[in-house]
Amino acid sequence: MTGQRRYREGEQVGPLARTPEEWRTWAEKIGDRPFRGMQVFKWLQGRQQLDPQGMTDVPKHVRSVLSAELEGRVPIVERVHEAADGTRKLVLRMSDGAAIESVLIPMAADAKPDEDIEDDDDLDTDESAAGPKERVTQCISTQVGCAMGCAFCASGAPGLLRQLGPDEIVAQVLIGRSLLGPSQRLSNVVLMGMGEPLHNYDATVRAVRVMNVNEGLGLSSRRITISTVGLVPELDRLGKDFRGRIGLAVSLHAADDATRTRLVPVNKRYPLRALMDALRRYPLPPRRRITIEYALIDGINDSDGMARALVTLLRGIPVKVNLIPMNPVSHADLRPSGLERVAAFQQVLTKAGLSCFIRRRRGDDISAACGQLAGDRLKGSAAAPSRPPS
Repeated sequence: MTGQRRYREGEQVGPLARTPEEWRTWAEKIGDRPFRGMQVFKWLQGRQQLDPQGMTDVPKHVRSVLSAELEGRVPIVERVHEAADGTRKLVLRMSDGAAIESVLIPMAADAKPDEDIEDDDDLDTDESAAGPKERVTQCISTQVGCAMGCAFCASGAPGLLRQLGPDEIVAQVLIGRSLLGPSQRLSNVVLMGMGEPLHNYDATVRAVRVMNVNEGLGLSSRRITISTVGLVPELDRLGKDFRGRIGLAVSLHAADDATRTRLVPVNKRYPLRALMDALRRYPLPPRRRITIEYALIDGINDSDGMARALVTLLRGIPVKVNLIPMNPVSHADLRPSGLERVAAFQQVLTKAGLSCFIRRRRGDDISAACGQLAGDRLKGSAAAPSRPPS
């Protein structure tokens, strides 16, 4: 299966996934001084200038080499869909013809942080002299399709077509940031788009480290959240690699193994007991919490009894729970829970002392909401080469 080929740490990477140290080495290899590599890095990552001809203080011979290296590695923005609430879904076409989607989500002006995707510990206090800017969260993809097969998610309907390389993951953020208006700023990135980030572990981690660099995108680890269905070995690796500083969201969706296996098939391999043990092991800095994502599906996982079981399951783990009335997808005969049932479910959790919030639907009128990304578009995507760009 072509989708199984993935980037491994230590392999050569494309220009958009190079670290400053690798750029300095690159500059020496082409016969220039190390500082030139850092100059190029700042243009690409700090200014999102993806056309070398626009790098005005970079010598012509360096721009020529860079142009050749970037050829075919920068995704094309095929289409931008805008929702009534200001959410924008970017359809990006890869060099092999595969399509992915990424979403720019403006923070609702009247929303509390916990009502959106951002964590309440992730807010800035330093604004520009011109005044506060509208915060935007970008949701990005890590795979073309997905192998997890969750019952309520459109991204996994066609299966895993291929892995994304680390430069393709970073490119989404560079493109997204370049499309922001002058009154907006990219405050957070969430790896909650198409694919399971921990199933493409090395590429995901490499991309996050590049996003972290101050001279580039400058996104601290606490402003990046990785979402997972619960791949236990990779969860342990993530905790060790970032010492808990990276944001973690877990797609749970049920409090008993039978229901969760029906909704999230990987639960058969990593059942709830193993997953909860992994969450208890996960290192967290003070005041940080793990986000539990819970899609409420009518008659499946939304009873008061399931809510009480969820309270018991999460006891002793520092979490906040985001309830998401399931967003309709064409391939699944499932319905979202009604508003009264959602409120009743939330009440059980809050009475038990859990921080619990109902996620607002954002971009569902353009199929950009949680679980809706790509959907039918993937069926027309070109199959990937056995070794995707890195």
